[in-house]
This record gives sequence, structure tokens and C-alpha cells, in this order.
Amino acid sequence: MPIIIPKDLPAYQKLEDEFVMVMTEQRAVTQDIRPLRVAIVNLMPTKVVTETQLARILANTPLQVELDLVSMGSHTTKNTPASHMDAFYKPFEEIKNHRYDAMIITGAPVENLEFEDVDYWDELEELMEYSKKNVFSTMHLCWGAQAGLYHHFGIRKYDLPEKMFGVFKHKLLTRKTNLVKGFDDEFYAPHSRHTEVRAEDIEKVPELRIIATSPEAGVHLVATMDDRQVFVQGHGEYDRETLYNEYIRDKNKGLDIHVPYNYFEDDDPEKPIIVRWRAATYMFFENWLNFVYQETPYDLNDL
Repeated sequence: MPIIIPKDLPAYQKLEDEFVMVMTEQRAVTQDIRPLRVAIVNLMPTKVVTETQLARILANTPLQVELDLVSMGSHTTKNTPASHMDAFYKPFEEIKNHRYDAMIITGAPVENLEFEDVDYWDELEELMEYSKKNVFSTMHLCWGAQAGLYHHFGIRKYDLPEKMFGVFKHKLLTRKTNLVKGFDDEFYAPHSRHTEVRAEDIEKVPELRIIATSPEAGVHLVATMDDRQVFVQGHGEYDRETLYNEYIRDKNKGLDIHVPYNYFEDDDPEKPIIVRWRAATYMFFENWLNFVYQETPYDLNDL
């Protein structure tokens, strides 16, 4: 939440330069308050797990959040009961005339396909176009980040020689954004993917900036200059045992999967899991929601 201080106080300009949320008393007394409207476009097959992970993080804020769960009407999920989808999800067609403060587009286990070969790609492209005029800020996660960068900016994805799998250290390249205020210079985030986007392609697009990278995992956080389109290649929303469950699943399938890096103590799957990413994840999402809260018009029709 922002701090309310006089605009002529020396600390005001200093904090504003550091992207700390500050507000004058004049603005505070005229500000209308309402819940944030947030849509989660859940493309993951394990819908209940993913919606729970994201709802847990979004709830970690003093702001009120109204949540809509959105599905692709052109795709029938095989891993979530139809009763759950009917009870809790709205197809994109149903929300086309709605407006939102924020939207999250999740990843999906289709990264080895060309984007155009994904059965709901046309609908997802329509949704991403819709988001530009009807959502104040959209966060794209993992494959969703690659899909967003491809759709909006023509940035391609590349196959990796082996799965990027584990918890990796990242370094901030800039602090000139609301998204990473309060971050340490280095932080951790989980990754679980077979493809990547590359810094040299992103750097050719003047509307984009790379916020954080990892020597091992590559580009992690990217955003437009106004922070209204955010792209996250990692999985900060993951629970303690998510990578473990993926590891066991792939081993049971007979896949050539290595132990997730920096995840178990001493990289030994017989030893305890070490959670290193949760504090940065919660701070990132809280920063994002706070930014959205401050900047979205009170009347969403004014977007």
C-alpha cells in the first residue's frame, strides 16, 4: 500500500525516484476504493493446483481481489472434471465484454509444439489482443510468457538441449520499475521448461526491457516500459513439492530427467527440499498488484 506524505517533504521525491509508492494527502482524500478485478486464464492441465497456487499469492495483500477463472472455449481439458470447469470457470467468449484491472495467463505443457499448432492458439491470440484494451496489466507465465512475446512482438522460442529444471539464482538488471521494489540484488526462482527466449532478440525491441536474468536459466523477467505487459519465464508460484512431483512423474515415465538443480539439500533427492523463492515471489506479485491498484482508473470503462 502507498504511504501518504506531503509532496514537498524531501523524502517524497527520493522515494518516488526509487519507485516506492507515495501519495499526497490531496490525492488520498479523493481516491475511490473498490476491489481489484483479476482474471486468471488457466492453461495448465492441473487446473486446481495452479488456481490454488495463484490464489494463495494474490491473497497475500491487504487489497481486495475479485477473481475470475477463465478457460479456452476451443479446448476441452482432460485432467480436470467437467463439473469443476462448469462450476468455476468462464470461457473467454463469456468475458469478452468485461474489463479487468489485471490478468494472468499461465503456462501450458505445449512448448514443444509450434505456437500455431496449439489447438486453442487462435482463441488465445484473440484473448491477448483483447487484453491490450480491456486489461490494465497482464502477467504472462512460463509458456504463456513465450506465447505473449511471440504474439505481441514476434519473438521466437528456442529448444533447449535439456530441460531447464531447478531453482536458479537471478540478478536484477534494472530497478527502474515498480515490479521489483524491495528486491535484493540477487534472488531465486524455479524453472521447469524445455524452451527459452533469448536476450538478444528481446533487446531489439525498444518497447521491452529485461528486468532480471540468470547465468544458468537465462532471461527471467521482462516487461514493457509501462509495466502493462509482464513476462515471467519462471514459476515463482510453485509450492514446496511441485518440482519434486514433476521429477518423480518424469522418472516414472522413463524420461531422461536430472535431479532439479539447487532444490534438494546438496542436490540429493534423499535430503530435504530447500525453499529459496517464496519471499521474492510474494514481493513481486504484491508489487504488481500495488502498481495496478494505483494506476488503474476507478471506472474500468476509462481504460
